Amino acid sequence: MNERIRVPQIRLIGAEGEPLGIVATAQALEMAREAGLDLVEVADREKPPVCKIMDYGKFKYAQSKKSHQKTHQQKLKEIRVRPKTGDHDVQTKINQARQFLEHNDKVQVNVLFRGREMQHIEEGQRVMNQVLEALVNDCKLEMPAKMEGKRMVALLAPKSSSPEKGGNQNQQKPKPKPAPKPPAPATAVAPAPPPAPKPPAPPKA
Repeated sequence: MNERIRVPQIRLIGAEGEPLGIVATAQALEMAREAGLDLVEVADREKPPVCKIMDYGKFKYAQSKKSHQKTHQQKLKEIRVRPKTGDHDVQTKINQARQFLEHNDKVQVNVLFRGREMQHIEEGQRVMNQVLEALVNDCKLEMPAKMEGKRMVALLAPKSSSPEKGGNQNQQKPKPKPAPKPPAPATAVAPAPPPAPKPPAPPKA
């Protein structure tokens, strides 16, 4: 960078990304100083090396920020309800599951049965259906509800936000315009009769 660049000539890229061709290193360094920027070597293996005029401090900050950004790894989250869970608490669990799905995580819905509740599985099925129906537009059902021991389990996966290729298949196609009617044939018009001859004028006295 700057004075550490020892080669006599470089291929220079301007501050806006425009190629400036091969110039003397001293001239490129002077151009960078006049712009209040740095001359940074970006491709040292090229012949001659490629250098760019830039704000090196901002460049390093952007590189550091980019390297610290981690790709989100999908996780499996769980929500738990009971057959006798009230509607308000069920809605709270639904909102929690929706947040997990929005963060691209999978959600396992668990309806837990205890004691005599196993004799009324339909109550747990009702709560499960309430959750699944509320989230039908936010997820895809990866595993339908089924019993596993003393719990009913369903697995939800985030729904892809990318639209399907080909657009909306339910979109109605424009109706074809009706073909124009052919013109009616011309009707022959009978020629008008000649005017009647005028009577002769009476002789003058």
